[in-house]
Amino acid sequence: MTLWWAIAALCAGCYALKLAGLAAPQRVLEHPAVRRFAELVPVALLAALIAVQLFTEEGGLRFDPARMAGLGAAVVALLLRAPFLVVLAAAAVITALVRILTG
Repeated sequence: MTLWWAIAALCAGCYALKLAGLAAPQRVLEHPAVRRFAELVPVALLAALIAVQLFTEEGGLRFDPARMAGLGAAVVALLLRAPFLVVLAAAAVITALVRILTG
């Protein structure tokens, strides 16, 4: 039952955070520091999620060549300004090929 209380508390906290963002005065949202923060936080969170998925498995650090190859393919596709779905497909195909080739 403790787990459900934790989930309920997290839901309430997320709702309160969203409500606080909607209730914030416009002058606060237009401040340059707040705008810069709002622009950079999603990039940092995405980078952190990629790092966690890339270098961890079952709670420990692990180097997976297939994942690294997939990330490399995604980076190359992004540098070539490919559409997002092409980036995802390239990463998936290269990761699968490396897994097939390395067993």
